[in-house]
Amino acid sequence: MYDSLFSPLKIGSLTIRNRVIMAAMGCGTANRDGTVSERQIAYYTQRAQGGAGLIITGVTRVDDETGAMDANQISVSKDETIPSIQRLVRAVHAQGAAIFLQLHHPGNQTSPRALGGQPTVGPSGIKCQLSNAPCRAMTLEEIRRLVESFAQGALRAQKAGADGVELHCAHGYLLEQFLSPYTNRRTDEYGGCMENRARIVEEIIRAIREKVGRDYPVTMRISVDEFLETSVFPHDRPGLKLEEGVALCRYLAPFGLDGVNVSAGTYETMNTAWEPTSYEEGWKVYLAEAVKQAVDVPVFCVGSIRNPDYAERVLEEGRADAVCIARGQLADPEWCRKAAAGRKEEIRRCISCLYCMQELTTHGHEGRPFGCAINARAAHEIDYPVPAADGGGRKVVIVGGGPAGMEAARVLSLRGFHVVLLEEGPRLGGQLLLAAKPPRKEKLLWLVEYFETVLPRQGVEIRLNTRGDAAMIEAQRPYAVFDATGAAPVRPGGIPGIEGEHVALYTEVLKGEVVLKDKQVALIGSGMSGLETAALLAQSGNRLDIVEMAPSIGPGVSFQLRTDAQAHLKGYPVRYYPGHKLVGISNAGVALEHEGEAVTLPADWVVLALGVRGDGALTAALKKRLDRVTALGDAQHPGRIAEAVHSGFEAAYRLE
Repeated sequence: MYDSLFSPLKIGSLTIRNRVIMAAMGCGTANRDGTVSERQIAYYTQRAQGGAGLIITGVTRVDDETGAMDANQISVSKDETIPSIQRLVRAVHAQGAAIFLQLHHPGNQTSPRALGGQPTVGPSGIKCQLSNAPCRAMTLEEIRRLVESFAQGALRAQKAGADGVELHCAHGYLLEQFLSPYTNRRTDEYGGCMENRARIVEEIIRAIREKVGRDYPVTMRISVDEFLETSVFPHDRPGLKLEEGVALCRYLAPFGLDGVNVSAGTYETMNTAWEPTSYEEGWKVYLAEAVKQAVDVPVFCVGSIRNPDYAERVLEEGRADAVCIARGQLADPEWCRKAAAGRKEEIRRCISCLYCMQELTTHGHEGRPFGCAINARAAHEIDYPVPAADGGGRKVVIVGGGPAGMEAARVLSLRGFHVVLLEEGPRLGGQLLLAAKPPRKEKLLWLVEYFETVLPRQGVEIRLNTRGDAAMIEAQRPYAVFDATGAAPVRPGGIPGIEGEHVALYTEVLKGEVVLKDKQVALIGSGMSGLETAALLAQSGNRLDIVEMAPSIGPGVSFQLRTDAQAHLKGYPVRYYPGHKLVGISNAGVALEHEGEAVTLPADWVVLALGVRGDGALTAALKKRLDRVTALGDAQHPGRIAEAVHSGFEAAYRLE
């Protein structure tokens, strides 16, 4: 099974055990001084133990003065970090995997905060429009010093025992900024024609080869298409497109590259670099396929690859030589072992929710590690060692089969508790079943399918179509009870007409209880639930006015998810009304207030997407009868999938 996927691959002088590469991904787990931490060793070691052929560490700094990005990233700018890198290398090698360090400089895609108050640097002083940080152009002397910094970084990686290095020429970071005609507007030997823009990378490759020799593996990660046409920011000239991206790979490979890792996008086109749920699996593979036809070294592909069947097909068809899976192995470090053992249905597939990216961008400068929405241990393995099976068969009743309840059941059953999971509906999933209803959200069902597979295999007693009340639960004499009954959508009181027959909750639309077609709809609330419900309504031919009380659309929604959701509403008759407060509803439409002025919008129907609220009634009733009662997920505090899964994990892990 998966003969291509689990066949060896030669990268220069190195042979790796299979063709699954854990691509580099910043994780914020190093020490503040640039040394590798025990947390980081535990994180990468688990992925090596899970069967990855090659692990590439994320954003390894080569320059401390202008090249810092995260507070906690590995540095190869000084010899003092070598011993800690050696410990990481030994730990990964002990599990049979190879490891590369990714040599990185962020260029304008960092912040003055990370640089001690100094502006960022780039080839031409062009600011990154996402961060909007000040940027200055590098001098020729700085470029020459940077070339040497990359070479010295590669030498330190070699001294530390790393199997190779990867040059980060992708995702809008400094080397990509030199390659791109959008950010490189120099008029000297490092700007202008393609060969001049590629000069710095050529010089780095040559300098590395002088330091480490020809037999040490050196690869390059490159965004061969920046997809600037998808950017929400204005741009006055084109960036890299595929044709020139392929030409760059063809030009640079002979200078000493042993492989090309093909990606796309920059911070200004972020969703093409780190895709939301809406992107199809493998959508970027065609980019790698084009490069493979142009170079004579192994080519690695990326693109939200989640399923081993798909990965195998890519390799069988000769479209790439290896598949890069980063977030997929964040969500399930055992991805490779499960696939190789024929247990693909047990893989906890990444749902592309981008929680990891939100955590990294929010907490990276604070020195906090990132996390995964559906794997609470990711980057926290050192905080949560595998617990002993100390449940002793004691019964725990969990009420509610949503993400919090399912995760709690998984962890408790692994610990040896007898878990009874009560779900009032005909299927596990809870709010995930609703969240998967809007267009392009089907991947959320992957998480449901995972739990539906593993919970019975772990001995969880699942009772569907069963509503748990306090008396029934008490009669089972449980050792502990977890209330994971979720929350109900909010219908605020005090607004005239809010109970009208033409007023629906967003959940009623998603469930199909209210079907609207070719109507004028006022959608109240532009959080994620509102924007996703809008997509469903728009596809049914409805005309939408999206009303938001906050001053901007999508309050609390990350930049990536908001721009993705709004992109899918383009071309439909949708109008936005931020800063408008709902004050009344009538048969004619909705009455709003905007900056003290009255505004009226006509509407055939009004749909409310104003969040959810738990009532706490079951928890309160149970606490009067039993000693160990814990509320989970939305029943405890409404939140996203991550908050639900993590609360279920934490409560189950800590139960004594």
